[in-house]
Amino acid sequence: MNISLAPEVLFHIAGIGITNTYLIAVVIVLLALVFGLVLKARGIQAVPTGMQNVTESVFDVWLTTIDSVSGDRKLTLKFFPIVVTVFLFVLFSNLVELIPGLGTIGVYGMHNGHVALIPFLRSASADLNFTLAVAIIVMTSTWIVGIREIGFKHHISKFFTLKNPIAAFVGILEFIGEFAKIVSFSFRLFGNIFAGEVLLLVIAFLVPVIAGIPFLFLELFVGLVQAVVFSMLALVFLKMAAVHH
Repeated sequence: MNISLAPEVLFHIAGIGITNTYLIAVVIVLLALVFGLVLKARGIQAVPTGMQNVTESVFDVWLTTIDSVSGDRKLTLKFFPIVVTVFLFVLFSNLVELIPGLGTIGVYGMHNGHVALIPFLRSASADLNFTLAVAIIVMTSTWIVGIREIGFKHHISKFFTLKNPIAAFVGILEFIGEFAKIVSFSFRLFGNIFAGEVLLLVIAFLVPVIAGIPFLFLELFVGLVQAVVFSMLALVFLKMAAVHH
C-alpha cells in the first residue's frame, strides 16, 4: 500500500507530466460538457422531466440560496454561474473517490525515488494543485466582481487608504486576508478529501468489502458538505466584494 501526497504522473505530453488527478478533473469537465449538450439537444420543456427536472431542482435551490445572501436578483444572476460551477465541480471531484478501484488500480513504477503503485485515477480534490487553482479562481472572481460593481477606486480603497492610520492598518490586514482566504480554501478542501482517501485505502487494505461501507457513507457526507462550504464561502466573499463597505 502506497500513500502519497503528490499526484502520480501517468505520462507526458510535450514534456508536461499528466497526473492521475488532472486526468480525472478533465474527465469530470468532459462529462459535464456532454451532459449540457445532451440537455440542450433534447430541448427545454415547459413541464420538465428526467434530467431537466433534476437540473432545474438543483438550480432552483441555489437561486433561492444566493438570493438570501445577495438580497438582489440582479446580483444573484451574476453570482450564480460562478457559485454553482464551483459547487458542481468540487462536488463531483470529491465524490469520485467513492468509485470502486479508484486509487488502488494501476501499475507499479518509480514514484519519488522508489517503486510504488501508480493508480490510474485519483480524486482531483486530493491534489493540492487542484484545490489551490480553484481557490485562486474564486478569489480572482471576487476582485473582478468588486471592480465591476463598485469601481476600481472604491474596491482598491478597501485595502489601501490614507484616510487615517487605523483605516490604513486595517486595509493592509484585509489585503493580507485575501491571500489567507486562498490558503484556507485550498488546504481545507485538500485536507478533508485527502484524509478520506487515505482512510478508505487503509480500511480496504485491512478489512476488504464490508468494513468499508460505513466509511463510504461518511465520505459521501463529507464530500457534499465540503462542496457546500466551499461554494457558500465563495458566495459570501462575492457579496462582500460587491458592496462599498
